[in-house]
Amino acid sequence: MIEAMRALILSLALLLPILAADMTTLTISVKTAGGKPVEGASVIVKFVKGRSKVKLGKKIRTEWELRSNQDGIAKIPPVPQGTILVQIIAKDYQTFGQNFDVDEEQKTLDIRLNPPQPQYSAH
Repeated sequence: MIEAMRALILSLALLLPILAADMTTLTISVKTAGGKPVEGASVIVKFVKGRSKVKLGKKIRTEWELRSNQDGIAKIPPVPQGTILVQIIAKDYQTFGQNFDVDEEQKTLDIRLNPPQPQYSAH
């Protein structure tokens, strides 16, 4: 009986690294083109593709929406490594959207927002 338990524990220990998805803790810094922090920007992060989204039978959260703080910083809980889509919406700035590849334990993305383009009328 003890040998069977040891074999089971050993096989689980070998399988755990395969089942557990590698995760990245993201910090997103939102600034103006001139380098000033943008407070209250809506930061949306979506996991697009990459490593497994399942960790030991429970689904890992793959979408977040939060706002940047007074320093223009938004801290995202750990996301699966792979490709993520980052969208940023802030009043008086162009909407930002871009895919990023993340494969480190921690990553900081510095995003610069542009002022809005002038609007043109077709009439």
